[in-house]
Amino acid sequence: MVNYSFLCVYLFDFQIVNVNFIISLQLFFSYFKDLVGREVTVELKNDLAIRGTLHSVDQYLNIKLENTRVVDQEKFPHMLSVRNCFIRGSVVRYVQLPPEGVDIELLHDATRREARGG
Repeated sequence: MVNYSFLCVYLFDFQIVNVNFIISLQLFFSYFKDLVGREVTVELKNDLAIRGTLHSVDQYLNIKLENTRVVDQEKFPHMLSVRNCFIRGSVVRYVQLPPEGVDIELLHDATRREARGG
């Protein structure tokens, strides 16, 4: 079923939404590029959580993981043999980062710049 009220709002505000969306994507894209080679856990919208080494990420936040393993192996036994995977950005719910991979000051500065509009 199509939600026409959302569609209409989206179409009328396309330029504003699109600009804000692109700015947010670029912020995350540049941050994730710095995490290449580190271990991350990606939780998908279907509750599947996959841990692996971040191999690459693109501007759409599509993620490629290597040396993967499923976090909940009992719930997803059919995924045990998967060692490398490509994850479409639109199906990602969360990306859990290693504690040493989080630069709090960098995130605070980027958030402040975005809040000021530049």
